[in-house]
Amino acid sequence: MNQDSNQSPDLGTWWEQQDFAGKDLFELANGTDVLLKAIGDRKERTMGSFSAESPDTLFNLLTEKFTEIKGKVDELETEYKAEEDKLKLLGKLERTKEYIYHANALGDFNALYEPLAAMEGEMQKFIEENFLKKKTIVEKAEALAGSEDWKAATEDLKNVTEEWKAIGHIEKERNDELWSRIEAARDKFFERKREHNEDYNKELLQNLDLKMEVVDQAEKLAASDNWKETTEAFKELMERWKGIGHTMHDKNEELWNRFIAAKNTFFDKKKEHFDVIQKEQEENYVAKEALVAKAVEYQGREDWKEATDDYSTLMDEWKKIGRVPRDKSDDIWKKFNEARDHFFNRKREHFESFKVELEDNYAKKLALLKRAEDLQGSTQWRETTAEINELMDEWKKIGPVPRKHSDEIWKRFIGARKEFFNRKDASRERRKKAYESRSKERVKQTHDFVDKLEAEIREEEEKLADFQEAINNITPGDKKEHELREHLTKLIGQTEKKLEHKKEKLDEVTKQLGTLETKEAEKTEEQKESE
Repeated sequence: MNQDSNQSPDLGTWWEQQDFAGKDLFELANGTDVLLKAIGDRKERTMGSFSAESPDTLFNLLTEKFTEIKGKVDELETEYKAEEDKLKLLGKLERTKEYIYHANALGDFNALYEPLAAMEGEMQKFIEENFLKKKTIVEKAEALAGSEDWKAATEDLKNVTEEWKAIGHIEKERNDELWSRIEAARDKFFERKREHNEDYNKELLQNLDLKMEVVDQAEKLAASDNWKETTEAFKELMERWKGIGHTMHDKNEELWNRFIAAKNTFFDKKKEHFDVIQKEQEENYVAKEALVAKAVEYQGREDWKEATDDYSTLMDEWKKIGRVPRDKSDDIWKKFNEARDHFFNRKREHFESFKVELEDNYAKKLALLKRAEDLQGSTQWRETTAEINELMDEWKKIGPVPRKHSDEIWKRFIGARKEFFNRKDASRERRKKAYESRSKERVKQTHDFVDKLEAEIREEEEKLADFQEAINNITPGDKKEHELREHLTKLIGQTEKKLEHKKEKLDEVTKQLGTLETKEAEKTEEQKESE
């Protein structure tokens, strides 16, 4: 190796004497800096600067750090082999790659990159398979859009959505494009179905289908233990029920009883679950108070290795205990963490590894930041919410980074998180407004139907008056008197029956309109109160 003319002969000789796997990937530059050469599309970067007085300290720290990183890669590879759904680990793979691209260590970096590249390549194959499966579902939906078997096609389109959810991850751009085609097919089908169901009897059947769908979904949700999302789902189902409208009385009552039974089953289970959790959390709080006392007791020790092991044991016990009541969580964690921080701050002042620890934390948070910024434009609301919350949990666990980077990466990280949740809230608001628009359209259509019935009644009443006047004006003794009187009497009877039927229909539709207008007024009042 060529040495710079200003390089310290002692460090140069010392570097030549070092032997470790992957040494050919590194070089000593400027007399003190150890560089990782460019590998593939990864640029050359500095791993650290050796001190002429004690180069072994940093050398040992960096080689130990490589062993730790290699352990993380091996652990991911083992988890990947055991995981049936490989794409569940895509986010973790991306974070691990990003961490390695920023972590400072000495070792064979090719041994890190190669297994990650292999896993990534296999994941891409699975993504392509998922794309083809989703494309097939899209084509099925587009074929159903032209169907006239309304009930079967409605069920098939609902199943299309369930089949879509069962398929794994693909890239956002292609996923959005395919999903937009499904939505277009669904919109086309349901617009045709709406136009087909114009008369009242067909509307009753349509409402029955919709309410059966709501009840089916409620009964499926009754056994769920996904408390938060299922609670929101029941609220949405209740709003859907209210907006569907009237159907046959006996069926409506039967379906309503099934819906309420499913709803009560879920919320009874939820209450029991949270009662148990509350008791467990109070017990956990007592256990964590004992750990806090030990942490405070340890914070003044100077037997660094043993005390560090003891703190690690305390943290393992802390993690195993579980959650405490939310109103006490921050305070007890603050006390526990303050005791730990007091000890480790003193330890960091004592050991040179403090700087290495800060740089490593920075690399980890950069990996989390990169993943958060990749996810901020996602429309897979449920899965992405879980992963972004997982990123936040991991972020909190990592610890401090160099101060010059801290504010910037936190601002970017929290900004990416807020961008996703703002988009998620906006999407929910759009769905709410669409529902309100449909409700108002139903009121307008019912108003129009009332106007039409009233006009038809006036027309029949005018006909009846004309027939009665004609029968009164028949000339007695006319040779066609009997024939005319019999014909007009028949017309009068038919017209009276029509009038009776239309008035009954008007009364029925007027009641329905009153119910719809009452619901609209209640919604408007609720909105005013919420404002």
